[in-house]
Amino acid sequence: MRLILSLGMSLALTLPAFAVGSDDDSTPTPTETTMECSDGQIWDADTEACVDAEDARLDDNTLYRAVREFAYAWQPLNAQRALAAMSDQSEDRVQTYWGFTHRQLGDWDRAEAAYLEAITGNPANLLARAYYGMGLLDRGEVEAARLQLTAITDHGGAGSWPELALSRALRTGQSANY
Repeated sequence: MRLILSLGMSLALTLPAFAVGSDDDSTPTPTETTMECSDGQIWDADTEACVDAEDARLDDNTLYRAVREFAYAWQPLNAQRALAAMSDQSEDRVQTYWGFTHRQLGDWDRAEAAYLEAITGNPANLLARAYYGMGLLDRGEVEAARLQLTAITDHGGAGSWPELALSRALRTGQSANY
């Protein structure tokens, strides 16, 4: 019994640490990008300066980390600026965050189109499915959200952040507010 309680407490303590999403599901740590830079600029560690998202020195992984950081900090327009600078717009992680930021801005039609493109490109994109499911839930489409939860588990996502977050949203009727 003590072991079960301990495991339950460990899970409960780690849930708030889950964020907008990444490969490791860790909360994006605020960096100079959101603490020092302004106007959607991104911290360039090599030059130790804030640079525009379109700066050629920034690679896609640096831009993606900035996208996540901006999105988590509820700066969807800055996240979109960084997304627009990424080289492969059809990449499912890019489409996932186009969907997420459009949803933050209240544009469900564009959000849904981006989520569906991400899922079509990679049916195992658990994060896109969770965010899409939360958007569906926000629109009152509970059964469609449940289908996304089923797809998450079918693609091996049982116990993952996407599964836990969408499951919680379905249980409470409230999507995660990141």
